[in-house]
Amino acid sequence: MSKIRQSFIDFYVQKHSHVFWPSSPCVPHDDPTLLFANAGMNQYKPLFLGTCDPALEMSKLKRATNTQKCIRAGGKHNDLDDVGKDVYHHTFFEMMGNWSFGDYFKEGAIDMSWQCLTEVFNLDTDRLYATYFGGDDKTPSDEEAKKYLLKHLPPSRVLPFDASDNFWEMGATGPCGPCVEFHYDRIGNRDASKLVNADLPDVIEIWNNVFIQYNREASGELRDLPAQHIDTGMGFERLASILQGFDSNYDTDIFMPIFKAIEIVTGASPYTGKVGEAEDVGFKDMAYRVVADHLRTLTFAIADGAIPSNDGRGYVLRRVLRRAVRYGRQNLGAELGFFSTLVPTLVKLMGDAFPEIRKREDFVINIIKEEETSFSRTLDKGLAKFNDMVKSTEGGVFNGTNAHFLYTSMGFPVDLTELMCEEKGLKLDMEGFEAKMKEEQELSQAAHKAKMSGGSGKEMVLEAEQTAALVSRGCKTTDSEAKYTWNSDVTSTITAAFIGRGETSDKTGFVDAITSASGAAGLIFDKTNFYAEQGGQIYDQGTVTCGDAVFRVDNVQVFGGYVLHLGEVVSGSFVVNASATLSVNYVRRGPIASNHTMTHVLNYALRDVMIGKENIGSDDGPQLDQKGSLVDDQKLRFDFSWGSQVTVDQLAKIEAKCLDQIHRDIKVHTFNAPLADASQISALRAVFGEKYPDPVRVVSVCDTPIPEILKKPTEEIWKDYSIEFCGGTHLSTTGEAEAFVILSEEGIAKGIRRITAVTQERAREATNAATGFALRVKAAEEMAGAELQDEVKKLKLELQTMAISCISKSDLTTALNGLQAKIKEWQTKQLAAKVEGAAEACKASVDAAKAAGKTKCVVRYDFGCDGKVAQKILKAVAKDVAVMIFSADAGSGKYGCFASSPKAAGVDCKKWIADTFEGVGGRGGGKPANAQWQVEGLDSIEAAVAKAGSI
Repeated sequence: MSKIRQSFIDFYVQKHSHVFWPSSPCVPHDDPTLLFANAGMNQYKPLFLGTCDPALEMSKLKRATNTQKCIRAGGKHNDLDDVGKDVYHHTFFEMMGNWSFGDYFKEGAIDMSWQCLTEVFNLDTDRLYATYFGGDDKTPSDEEAKKYLLKHLPPSRVLPFDASDNFWEMGATGPCGPCVEFHYDRIGNRDASKLVNADLPDVIEIWNNVFIQYNREASGELRDLPAQHIDTGMGFERLASILQGFDSNYDTDIFMPIFKAIEIVTGASPYTGKVGEAEDVGFKDMAYRVVADHLRTLTFAIADGAIPSNDGRGYVLRRVLRRAVRYGRQNLGAELGFFSTLVPTLVKLMGDAFPEIRKREDFVINIIKEEETSFSRTLDKGLAKFNDMVKSTEGGVFNGTNAHFLYTSMGFPVDLTELMCEEKGLKLDMEGFEAKMKEEQELSQAAHKAKMSGGSGKEMVLEAEQTAALVSRGCKTTDSEAKYTWNSDVTSTITAAFIGRGETSDKTGFVDAITSASGAAGLIFDKTNFYAEQGGQIYDQGTVTCGDAVFRVDNVQVFGGYVLHLGEVVSGSFVVNASATLSVNYVRRGPIASNHTMTHVLNYALRDVMIGKENIGSDDGPQLDQKGSLVDDQKLRFDFSWGSQVTVDQLAKIEAKCLDQIHRDIKVHTFNAPLADASQISALRAVFGEKYPDPVRVVSVCDTPIPEILKKPTEEIWKDYSIEFCGGTHLSTTGEAEAFVILSEEGIAKGIRRITAVTQERAREATNAATGFALRVKAAEEMAGAELQDEVKKLKLELQTMAISCISKSDLTTALNGLQAKIKEWQTKQLAAKVEGAAEACKASVDAAKAAGKTKCVVRYDFGCDGKVAQKILKAVAKDVAVMIFSADAGSGKYGCFASSPKAAGVDCKKWIADTFEGVGGRGGGKPANAQWQVEGLDSIEAAVAKAGSI
């Protein structure tokens, strides 16, 4: 078992210059997108995304290899339900892998994999098959990978598959890409091509090479990564079964010691490797596999910091533990507490490779024991209850209400109940179970609301009891037509004062008056000029005065026609039936209206550019529909249906059309029209599924008044304008928007895109920022060398977070990337000059040593601690004698030591360096022909130079 791991790692470290990088914990505490590490590449996400802190050692990796602890028991990748049913699924497994970070790509990865499989592990080449991504309607076939596979295999054994098999993603978000899989036919001497990916144990996948080209965004969109990477993963357990000559992973020395321990602790008959109800009587062998696999999962997960609980990964672990305990107790006859006693066997088996489980052995045992004891208290009763329920089951369907009872009262996860049903030949009524869960959730929410009304918090909403109370009091709904009138206060009568649901004896929350002592409160008036949040537009803010009394309006909501002005009394009191003056903050409303009007213009421009006006209102051509919007005083956000990313060129055209409408200063008309008549307008853009009043308010960005449009509503000319149903507040003319900038375009769900844009002052700020940044990029073009390198790095970092036009950002990114060629050329010259100067400086010492008949030469020359530079220097000077170069880097406070020996010199550089730095500290390594060391601090360098020269 250990030899397999080491052979793999040695192959990549020694033959292909990979760095051994230890497995990360299987609990990714710093990655909220994952329940567990489910692949070897998880820890390298920052490298794939280009977000790794340059101060971290990981940032220097170009090639890496290890064997990673993985768990697939929840989330996107979940093998929990399959474990035990066959002889090759696991929830915990080791993934041996190699990684390239912007170094080699498809050809190198495939060639190395083939060499490892056929030369290191000596697998029969006639039994190997390979699959590649055959493409789909969104992504082309990976013909490049196919070409490299055909170097090693005949076409009949190079097979295309779809994304479900050959496009790898580690989770809902993150790095991903097409992949190549190597499969092995355990039987041989046949054509097994049709058995590949058929989920058969005798033709199995053993190695997956993922070509990481994209990042899956939270929106579902695929974005190109800044560099191409390699992520490979070979199942350690599967490879072991092949190399040890078994058809089952569970027959190897990875599992057999655990099975022996299970046999001893439970008293069950030995494991025989049987599968299926017909052969595996009483599911004994299935129980062996479940217990052994789940023991591994829980031990490693708990050792790495996860704890069984009622939510997230903790709940997954609780499910895993209870599944194992149930199988052990029911199918193997185990006694209470058996499961935790198996931990020492696993630690003995795997503690050398993963010392963390040995270090936390006692902790793991205690956690498992507590959980096992807790579940065991209810398991026997639960199993008895389940069997009683089965007796009363009719029609082969296990009642969902019963499953809910087992879940809430017995602690049985629903998937455990479903599995038990399956073993009894029953189908679980999952819909019934989910209905009970929803009912329970609603009861919980009701209890929370009751608690809120008891004084621990305020519910500032009007529900049925509140609106009914208002009606019974004779309060009419609020006349809000004045919200469309600008820069004018409104005098109104207070019709109701509200302090929160449940805050009064009659529970309605209505009082006769409010003061500052009332805290959060609300006022309703007979009429208002405040806009209540609706239709995607944020609420107005402002003040209400009544004599010297002042009420600050922070929020405005509408419930059943009653506009509730929410806020607090600043001074004085407000009494029902008193007259008050309502003053809207029109300065704040200005950009809101600007953003809203330009949302309409954006909707028009999008359709015009993306589908063409000829397809507006047509069911035959391409479709683009509004899916939502948000308008506030800072930005506008528009969601729409579209199947792919809007290109930069398209965004530029859309932005230009919006700006053109602003420059033309087009009149914005509003008109209340009969719904049936207004619906006939050819250009009409209404949100699908939205219910509109009759009459409906029509808003048009068109110099022609709406009554004139309604005379000829079906004319095609109206498709040249923005015409929508809308109840929001708007500008008088488009010129008042002043400016328009699209900040971003992104996918938020499959088939749904989102554009975020700004107008007025924020748009001008964005434009000015882009202009200023462009001048800095222009100035950088005149720079050279280190100055240019530092400036481009700084500019790139700044650009990532700048709130500027996404079109400008794309252009500026292209310009900065163009400067990289100049930087690279300078870096190459710098390196050459540094190497040449160092080699020349070292030559005299080396020649002197050679002339004196020595086999070693020690040189002190400061060029920093760059290993690549050192190797080039050594290559130039270490031709006849072994050379050791010491170099201090004053900037970092470190020094490096680099040694190289030609064969003729016969010097073991690895030993030479080890002897030199014995007792000094530092770190390094290498081989007899080439070794290196690095030490923090410069105090010991002179002594080290002297010692090296004396050895």
